[in-house]
Amino acid sequence: MTTVSRCLKSLEASKQRLNINVESCLNMFAGLPELGISNGEDLKETLTNCTEPLKAIDQFQMENGILLPTLQSALPFLDLHGTPRLEFHQSVFDELREKLMERVAIIAEGKEEDRYRKLEELLEKSFPLVKMPSIQPVVMQVLKHLPKVPEKKLKMVMADKELYKVCAVEVKRQIWQDNQALFGDEVSPLLKQYIVEKEAALFSSDLSILHNFFSPSPKTRRQGEVVLKLTQMIGKNVKLYDMVLQFLRTLFLRTRNVHYCTLRAELLMSLHDLDISEICSVDPCHKFTWCLDACIREKFVDGKRARELQGFLDGVKKGQEQVLGDLSMILCDPFACNTLVLSIMRNLQELLSQDALPRDSPDLMLLLRMLSLGQGAWDMIDSQVFKEPRMDLEVVTRFLPAMMSVVVDDHTFTVEQKLPSEEKSSLSYPTTLPDAFNRYLQENRVACEMGLYYVLHIAKLRNKNALQRLLPALVETYNDMAFGDIFLHLLTGHLTLLSDEFGSEEFCSVVFDGFLLTSFSSKENVHRHTLRMLLHLHHKVLPSCMETLMKTLEPPKQSSEPVKELFTQLTEKLEAQKKSPPPLEETPSLDLGLHPVTVPTTASTPTTPL
Repeated sequence: MTTVSRCLKSLEASKQRLNINVESCLNMFAGLPELGISNGEDLKETLTNCTEPLKAIDQFQMENGILLPTLQSALPFLDLHGTPRLEFHQSVFDELREKLMERVAIIAEGKEEDRYRKLEELLEKSFPLVKMPSIQPVVMQVLKHLPKVPEKKLKMVMADKELYKVCAVEVKRQIWQDNQALFGDEVSPLLKQYIVEKEAALFSSDLSILHNFFSPSPKTRRQGEVVLKLTQMIGKNVKLYDMVLQFLRTLFLRTRNVHYCTLRAELLMSLHDLDISEICSVDPCHKFTWCLDACIREKFVDGKRARELQGFLDGVKKGQEQVLGDLSMILCDPFACNTLVLSIMRNLQELLSQDALPRDSPDLMLLLRMLSLGQGAWDMIDSQVFKEPRMDLEVVTRFLPAMMSVVVDDHTFTVEQKLPSEEKSSLSYPTTLPDAFNRYLQENRVACEMGLYYVLHIAKLRNKNALQRLLPALVETYNDMAFGDIFLHLLTGHLTLLSDEFGSEEFCSVVFDGFLLTSFSSKENVHRHTLRMLLHLHHKVLPSCMETLMKTLEPPKQSSEPVKELFTQLTEKLEAQKKSPPPLEETPSLDLGLHPVTVPTTASTPTTPL
């Protein structure tokens, strides 16, 4: 039997008396040789070469245990109580480690001029043990509190995946700022997650005018997981902030996805909430975004804030035109666009009440200017020509009057219907729209945006006649904006206000045959939104129409899983409906944010709000 075998056998026989765990000791002492401290290998060598293992172990314990003379006489009491020596030493070690980590934090937060020198000295002594699980927290605590970690140490952390994974974000920031590719790898999954969450919200199963995509407040949105994580990753590091903005610009250019514009604004305002002046003070868009954020919260741009926003736009100095690129991205944020167009609609109501023309309103012109700047964000960043797009004045002089004429037609018909039968004429509700209205819907994106919101406004008023007149015009719009997810999300929610009208074949024909079904086969998102709406309104739809719709909307084999799943859910609901009719739904009370303005009755002015 070899010497090693005899040692191991003796160790096993004496295990209870010695209260020692060999494996734990071997792991505990790993990495100590660099500091001149005995480790597991030294113990193994000692046991291999000794003739009396028990004495060798006692000697090893004496030399490497806690160097406190008064402790030696107390240790046998632990043996009598069955407490392993390892457990005792481990508890002392843990306590000392916590005290040391607290001391590191106190030194770092102090005002001593040499505090960082002390931490660097401690780092030099402790870093060789960075891979020891028991010492690693101390090393990481020191690294975390050093504003500038030595380059050599950063490279060692970056090269070791396990170390990189466990090091604090404060250390990672120092690595990322000189390694854009690595930072991009960290940020990319978060950006993807953000887009997935936004798109999921647009296809939410909740279909309501009161709880839609634009319902959450800006403050609530900034509490989202992705925004908080990005804010933490950036900290006060301007270089990392600039990198994230560059990622967002690049992805916006590559995908045209406007949700990246939302994230650009949310990220800046999240840093504003934390009072990170190091970044907010150097971002030229900060005050503009802050003011616009307040408008988004109120869902309205009042006169005072409008002038403030105009001051920021007019204040862009020569040589700093690139700022317009970021301002256009912030205005391209769907939440900003929503606020601007709602404000335009309210502004038009006020003009109607005052018998004033759109071109005579400075506030309206500013709102249109900002909407135009936001709508042109992609073109500006793509072309790198940082100049405000020239607004087509005919939008004001031709499109808006055409839209007003639609309002006049509608109110003329409404008043006619209220007259006594002997005073009524043979006036029928108009079915066509002014040529200028249709043309600008197709050719101008600012006009198209306003036209789409006018349709939503008509739906809020439950104006079936006007809606039936307008919906077919949306089949052909600028860049197919009427078939975008945001508009369809809002429209399907608004149509729940007219749920009873789906019992009419004429109304179903206009909504489905005249609009939605014109593109559902080529645009899967339209297919999904149609199914979403039917999941909520199927019991209101005329049965013969519903039967035809189910045949038409059956997903082909190449359809995505969400479409197939929605169709399956709808099929199951229809089967359940046949067995037991659903209870009647109550129409929710509404606070829509657009308050009607009474218009004086004249020969040329409509009598109800826009």
